[in-house]
Amino acid sequence: MSIEQMLSSKPQRWLVTGSAGFIGSHLIQTLLTHGQDVVSLDNFSTGHQSNLDEVRRLVGEEAWKRHTFIEGDIVDPQTCQRACQGVNIVLHEAALGSVPRSIENPLATHAVNATGFLNMLVAARDAGVGRFVYAASSSTYGDHPGLPKVEDLIGKPLSPYAVTKYLNELYADVFGRVYGLQSIGLRYFNVFGTRQDPNGPYAAVIPNWAKAIRGNQPCFINGDGETTRDFCYIDNVVQANVLAGLSTHPESANQVYNVAFGEQTSLNTLHQLLSEEIMALDTSVKFTPPVYRDFRKGDVRHSLADISKAKRLLGYSPDFSVRAGLKIAMPWYVAKS
Repeated sequence: MSIEQMLSSKPQRWLVTGSAGFIGSHLIQTLLTHGQDVVSLDNFSTGHQSNLDEVRRLVGEEAWKRHTFIEGDIVDPQTCQRACQGVNIVLHEAALGSVPRSIENPLATHAVNATGFLNMLVAARDAGVGRFVYAASSSTYGDHPGLPKVEDLIGKPLSPYAVTKYLNELYADVFGRVYGLQSIGLRYFNVFGTRQDPNGPYAAVIPNWAKAIRGNQPCFINGDGETTRDFCYIDNVVQANVLAGLSTHPESANQVYNVAFGEQTSLNTLHQLLSEEIMALDTSVKFTPPVYRDFRKGDVRHSLADISKAKRLLGYSPDFSVRAGLKIAMPWYVAKS
């Protein structure tokens, strides 16, 4: 059964935190499109009203009537309690991302990603939420050298951000054991797609590079360009979240899963792919070689996910490779850059 069929067969009330962000806005778009009631929460610290406006335009006014927006911060326990009232399933995306940001400001990262996460767990427990799905991170693998990355083999964290995301998993596990709260953690691997912010010092690599290439500016590569990542198109991530929220497999809850495509792409290859896609869309763009600089503190050298656990217990089946995802997303990146 497709996620569209799963959603249409049983309307529920969902809470999406971080709804004005990149991933959160795609989640509410899918849920509203398929007849769900959605409460969403954001404080606009990294999300944008324009993302919500775009979702509203895409889903239409009738669907938008099933959406209730709360402007608030997960660092505030009362806001979390209010947001969780009457909710069946939580999709918790609100966080302060970025390894470099966490190194520069570990207190801010901890406040949102650790204290805010605990506030959400307590609120979900108190409201009797049926399933708590949260954004975990591949950064949890830390310095473990093994490839592909398997969920139960992790190393030491390499950044404050990674520490907070691992702490999320520990707290979720304890809440399952002590309070019976069903949770599922999704370890995202380098998600990309439309509505991903190309601006700011902590912009993800794909929108950042797309903007530079479109402007005939060089992209900066940390290291020799042979660092690899398992890039995951946004539609794969939406699929994983819906499956996690609705899974009835007896072993699926209180687990963490890799969410990726299961394919390594080097930064050099990524730069070439991006350049080709953008030059095909805009003939004024000429190929500009990248500029190489020092490796970045806290970065993992290679990343590749084993997604067999998510396939087995959730029914996860990612449809979009990095090449397919870039082809779909690139017109949006070009229009916004």
